[in-house]
Parts: sequence; C-alpha cells; structure tokens
Amino acid sequence: MKIFEELLTRISLRQPVVLCTVIETDRSVPRRAGAKMLVYDDGSTYGTIGGGEMESRVIYAAKESIEAKKSRQLTYALVDPSQGDPGVCGGNVTIYLEPFMPQTTIFILGAGHIGKAVSELSSWLGYRVIVWDDREDIISAFTGEGETLTGDLSTAIQTEPIDEHTRVVIVTRNAEVDSKVLPLITETPAAYIGLMGSTQRWKVVRNQLIESGMSTEELERIATPIGIEIAAESPEEIAVSILAEVIAGDNLS
Repeated sequence: MKIFEELLTRISLRQPVVLCTVIETDRSVPRRAGAKMLVYDDGSTYGTIGGGEMESRVIYAAKESIEAKKSRQLTYALVDPSQGDPGVCGGNVTIYLEPFMPQTTIFILGAGHIGKAVSELSSWLGYRVIVWDDREDIISAFTGEGETLTGDLSTAIQTEPIDEHTRVVIVTRNAEVDSKVLPLITETPAAYIGLMGSTQRWKVVRNQLIESGMSTEELERIATPIGIEIAAESPEEIAVSILAEVIAGDNLS
C-alpha cells in the first residue's frame, strides 16, 4: 500500500509521523475499519479516515501523540454535534494512533577508550551510534560500535546531520579539539551536548569559546563535566555515567 511506502519514507528521513488507523466501527461512519491516515508533526496529512470535524480532532490528537511519544486510542460518537460529537453520520468509530519517532542517535566525538566504551553501551541500549574522530588512523583502527566518520567535522555532520533527536557526547583527546568542535555542535539542534574534561580543561575551553564570540546561551547548552557522579574510573564506568545522564535527560524532556 502507498501509505506504508510513505510511512517508510518518513521513517528513513528521520521525521516523526503518526499512523492513524480505524480499528472498529458501528453503524454509519465515514470510513470502515482498516482505513488509514498519516499525520506529520506540522499537522499535514497523507490519506484520510473520513474528513470533517472528526478528522480534524484526530490530527490534533496525533500532534499531541508525537509530543508525548505515546500511542493512544480515540472513540467518537457521530450522532449529535450539539452534544459535542464530531459528526452526524449516526455511528461510532474507534481510531488507534501509533507514533513513529526517529531513533535517538548518540553522536560521539572522539574514538579513544571512552568513545569506544560509550559506543558499545549505546548500541547495547538500542541507540543509533555515530562515532567521529579527526584522526583517520584512529578511526581505521576503531573496534567499537556504530558508523564511523573522520576528517573535517563540518563535512561529517553534513553526511550525518545532527537533529533534535541526537545526543552529542564529546570525549576528545584535548582542549584544542574541544574548542574547534563545540562552535559547530552548538549551532545544531542537538537535544543534549555533553563534554568530558576537568574543571581546568573546561576553563581553558570556555575562555577560548568566549574569545571566539560564543554567547552565554550557547555555553549553557554544554553539560560539563559529562555524566552523573558515580565515582567512575574505567572507560566502561564512565560510559555508564554518561548514558545515565542522557537517559535521565530524555525522561525529563
């Protein structure tokens, strides 16, 4: 069916979409069970489940479903508009709303020991994983999980764009690299930007960023030191700390 082809296309483009399906009807209704419609996050649609006021309400509910990232079931009586019914067909209809959200991406900058550990844990947790390092030899020898990128970061994020469904984990080798990558990362709509490093390292990076013209608002987007405090020492323990912070943030958003 074309509607499923369109659904797969939207999923591949990492665009939120809700599949609205008529699952039960009784007496006279605009469309029978099995009728489907897609609703996008801007309220536009593909297909129809009957039109009119009922469909308008479903579109509104679908946008709420995207916001909440949860499925829901709606039942309408189409009998008496004076009582608030969205129609006068004379029957009842039940519609199931199923949101398809883009898979969350963990975009890791730095392919060292910690980057490897974060990639492995992220993959195990079901995230989509991208790992970048400017050193081609390090990327070539990388044995962690996920897709790998190297070279200029601005080119890399054109290949794999950072969107609002991306969490960026910055675990590079030094402050110089941090200062180069952060201006690019703060220009993206990433939902989380975490930076590894000591207080002194962050002080150096922060001063360099301020000198380069970065605003206070942009600086406040950077979570540092990255991860929750669990007295982590090994790369694997640090990875747990980082992903725990990412998960906590997702549950608050």
